[in-house]
Amino acid sequence: MSKISSPRLAAPVSRRTVLGAFGLGLGSVALSACGGPGASSSESSSTSGGGVTGRVSFYHWRTEDRQAIEDLGAAFAKKYPGVQLEQTIDPSEQYEATAAQKAGTGSVGDALTAFRGPQFTQFAELGTFADLSSVGYKSNYVPEFIAHGASQGKQLGFPYQLLFNMPLLNTDIAEKAGLSEQPTDWDAYLSALDRLKAQGVYAIAWPGNDFQVLNSLAMNAPDDEAFAAIEQGKAKVTDDWFLDLLRKWKQMSAYFQPNFAGTKLDGALALYTQGKAAMLPTGSFHIVQVRAAGAKFGIEFAPVITTPKGQAPRNQGIYNVTFILGVNSKAKNPEGAKAWVEFLSQPENAVRYADATYQHVTVKDVQYTNADLKALSPWSERKLLLAPRFQFASVGVRSAVENTLLTVATGTPVEQAAEEAQKLVDEARPK
Repeated sequence: MSKISSPRLAAPVSRRTVLGAFGLGLGSVALSACGGPGASSSESSSTSGGGVTGRVSFYHWRTEDRQAIEDLGAAFAKKYPGVQLEQTIDPSEQYEATAAQKAGTGSVGDALTAFRGPQFTQFAELGTFADLSSVGYKSNYVPEFIAHGASQGKQLGFPYQLLFNMPLLNTDIAEKAGLSEQPTDWDAYLSALDRLKAQGVYAIAWPGNDFQVLNSLAMNAPDDEAFAAIEQGKAKVTDDWFLDLLRKWKQMSAYFQPNFAGTKLDGALALYTQGKAAMLPTGSFHIVQVRAAGAKFGIEFAPVITTPKGQAPRNQGIYNVTFILGVNSKAKNPEGAKAWVEFLSQPENAVRYADATYQHVTVKDVQYTNADLKALSPWSERKLLLAPRFQFASVGVRSAVENTLLTVATGTPVEQAAEEAQKLVDEARPK
């Protein structure tokens, strides 16, 4: 049984442990932290050599990475004098909706990123990414991870971030509540929520428009590919197993903060970082914001465990790979874009990105110095499932399934919510 404890300096994720723990793959991002509009650049005023010069536009969605990329861009400009790296950042939802169209003009995104799942599929179908199959630095990555950046035998991009899509737990509150071990069944999980709530805090601060929690809620469904089966019409949200998940979710909703349906991510983050809520049900990608807000408490993962008493969970947690780095096939500066992706793919630069952004990376042989990255690395040795929420290739199907969480939590009867969602799934399912 895994312990709940404050962060300690643990061994970093090694290639051996990553390959052993994460060779579990499923189908096809994590809806990562929202970004914000804007652009910034790093440049050298020197004359370039080696054919890599000029403005390199890097298009992505992570505002919280702006400074880290700015610093790496400055180092890139030193390596290639005369290069100017310019960031263009859109909010994540906007990026998902419009990035392919914007990049298709070639006016933005010489190098760009994609969410794993529907957006990467869209980029592959539209030919947005150039083929990087033959680049030498491909060997810098863990092979299992970059499989999610390949399509039809071509390596179109390199998933850069290794994420853990599991609720964050304030271990200081957990210790006060007498919780020293991770729950291993549903009854124990509810008991843990009761004990957290008894500390005078909200057990869970849920932003009602964020559905990352669905990953661990469903990670012990009867089939690891249950969501893919829903999209394929082989399973339905009206099936007993999904109705059971919704009933458990309804029980969990009693532990949310008031007006959770109207709470945005920033509001839930504030409750968590201020110690007013014990859990934030999103993932590792929000730890950087928690620390930036000044939180000093220990952080551990607390995935939702739905298995009945006496039955060991098949999966203990969730991981994902995303932020797929690639070169725009319409790039105005393709040589600069290729050099930038190669630069980020070097272990010494990947670890700088990781430590600055609180993100584990998919590049091999990195040695983290960030305390949270080190402390949470032992999760790589557990039985983890590739985030099932992103098995959906259709955004419409995914949204229909996700929204059952909000409708049930706000009072719609479970069976009614499922029936209404199934109608939407049938309409949105690819024909």
